[in-house]
Amino acid sequence: MLDKQKILELLRPVKDPELQKSLVELNMIRQIEIKDGKVSFDLILTTPACPLKEMIVAECESALKQLPEIQEVSIRVGADIPQQKGLPDRVAPQGVKNIIAISSGKGGVGKSTIAVNVAVALAQSGAKVGLLDADIYGPNTPTMLGLSDAAIKAKGDILEPLFNHGVKLVSMGFLLNPDQPVVWRGPMLNGIVRQFLYQVEWGQLDYLFVDMPPGTGDVQLTLTQSVPLSGAIIVTTPQTVSLLDARRGLKMFEQMGVKVLGIVENMSYFVPPDQPDKRYDIFGSGGGAKTSKELGIELLGTVPLEIDLREGGDKGIPIVIGQPESLSAQSLIFLSKKIAAAVSLAALA
Repeated sequence: MLDKQKILELLRPVKDPELQKSLVELNMIRQIEIKDGKVSFDLILTTPACPLKEMIVAECESALKQLPEIQEVSIRVGADIPQQKGLPDRVAPQGVKNIIAISSGKGGVGKSTIAVNVAVALAQSGAKVGLLDADIYGPNTPTMLGLSDAAIKAKGDILEPLFNHGVKLVSMGFLLNPDQPVVWRGPMLNGIVRQFLYQVEWGQLDYLFVDMPPGTGDVQLTLTQSVPLSGAIIVTTPQTVSLLDARRGLKMFEQMGVKVLGIVENMSYFVPPDQPDKRYDIFGSGGGAKTSKELGIELLGTVPLEIDLREGGDKGIPIVIGQPESLSAQSLIFLSKKIAAAVSLAALA
């Protein structure tokens, strides 16, 4: 006779591929219903952007159909994103589950492009996403998210983030005139980063991405010493000088006790629009994979350089929305899923 316990026993061998634990053990199988040979239940994953969702569903169906009594299987897929564990001396903004730093050793590697498109891709998957632009001297994310002409509002001392393409955003760019430079020393940088963390009405967020300035300076120290980071993503190009600086940035996070979730190689190759079957290694090739192997850090993805990617950033329409079938967009969507999986793994470790 079929009952809920029997269903759980059949599903027990099915594991989450990232966590390598049984779905039953992880309490991912919920609300089991059995009627007239039909079994239905909720499959609650650790992120709506799970890159192996289809495979897990297929394995569940296969496990249940071992029994001839089960004629039909219906699986309702949902997500319950785990929250990063807190630390005694570091406090996350209220309502924010996971904070991820998008960093680089040097400027000009496309870090903001990665941050914006990954944030938008995860928002499209159903997650609640925020983006904190911590590049105080060069705040470009308002332009990339189509918010360059918007003005931020405040309720007393609390700022209200602006919203577009499914992502909440706060940036120094909202507080400056277009040509106004920021000429600040360390203590002022520390103050504005902390304000963006704790004096912004973020609400409930699954992921808060922090677009970092290049290097290993005051902003990096403020962030790593203030909040419990779920991890850091290091963005580089295949170019040797970029890889050298990326290694320094990576080591900085490790010294501060922050897990580096992986490396992203941006501008891996150029795809000419009139010859989409050709690829040109403008900045070299294989550098990200080599560095990943040498340092024992996962290469999360490689993102090609296409004109549409640059144009989307200039127009405020991220390529994952404007040209979702392009090579760059597909690489970025895949990257967003890999990052979400790495964050869940870190939170549940």
